[in-house]
Amino acid sequence: MSTKNMVLKKDLKEKRELVNIAIDRFLPRKDEYPKQIHKAIRHTLFAGGKRLRPYLLINTYMLFKDDIDKTLLVAGAIEMLHTYTLIHDDLPEIDDDEYRRGKKACHVLFGSDIALLAGDALLIYAFQAIASSEEVDEKLRLDFIKELSIEAGHTGLIAGQMIDIQSEGKKISKETLEYIHTNKTGKLINLPIRFGCMLAEVPEEDQKRMENFGQKIGLAFQIVDDILDIEGSTETLGKTIGKDSKAKKATFPAVYGLEKSKQMAEKLITEAKVLLEPYGEKAELLLMLCDFIHTRKF
Repeated sequence: MSTKNMVLKKDLKEKRELVNIAIDRFLPRKDEYPKQIHKAIRHTLFAGGKRLRPYLLINTYMLFKDDIDKTLLVAGAIEMLHTYTLIHDDLPEIDDDEYRRGKKACHVLFGSDIALLAGDALLIYAFQAIASSEEVDEKLRLDFIKELSIEAGHTGLIAGQMIDIQSEGKKISKETLEYIHTNKTGKLINLPIRFGCMLAEVPEEDQKRMENFGQKIGLAFQIVDDILDIEGSTETLGKTIGKDSKAKKATFPAVYGLEKSKQMAEKLITEAKVLLEPYGEKAELLLMLCDFIHTRKF
C-alpha cells in the first residue's frame, strides 16, 4: 500500500469513528423498546461502510475552517439518509440483494416489514439529527432540512430510483441513464459537499466550484460502481455482483460499453482534481479520495 493510501485510510478511519460516535449518541440504544426496530436500524448503519458522504462533508468544510465539531451530527444525518436508501434498495421488491456492507441485508435478518420501517425511521432521524445540531445556526439548520427534503424527495433520489425501476430490461437513452444516476447517486454525493460549503460560509465562487467537483466525482463513483458489478468480487465489494446485468439494469457499461465507461470515469476524476487546484495542500486528502474513487475495489 502506498504512503498516500495509508494516509487516506487512516484519515477515513478517524473521521468515520467521529461520525459513528455522533450517530451512536444520537440514536436510541438497541435494547430500547421496541427493540426489534432499533436493532434493525443499527444493524445496517453500523455494519461497516466507507462513510464517504460524511467524509466529503467534513473535508469540504476543512478546506475553509478547522473546527469540525459542528459538522459531525450533520454528517451523521447524511449517513442515516444514505443507509435508509440502502435498506430499501436491498428489499426483494426493488433490487433483491441478500448482502450489504459484507453482512446479511436488513430484510434477510429482520424481515421485509421491519426493514421497511427501519429505512423509514432512518430517513426521519436524518431530519431530526439536523434539527438537533445545536452547534449549527438555526437558519442554516432550516436551510439544510429544506435542501435534504428536495434532494431526497420525488424530484431527487426517489425520481432516480423510480426511473431506474421502470428502465429495467429496456434499451434506454444516454439522457435517461444520466437522469437516473444524477438523481439516485450524484445528488447524495453532491449534497454533503454543498452542506460543507454552507457550514463554512464560503463565497459563491467556491460553492459553485465545489458543486462542480461534486457532480464529477458523483458520476465517476457511479460509473466505477457499475464497472465493479462486472469486474469486482462479492467478498471485496460486500454485496452481490453481476446483479445489474442479470436484472438488465440501466448501467454505464450497458449503454456505453466497458472500455468507454472506464475512460469516462478517468476523465471525470482528472477534471475533478483540476477543480481542487486553488486550495493547494488543504485539498490533499480530497485529491487522494479522487484516486480512491477511481481505483477502488469496494
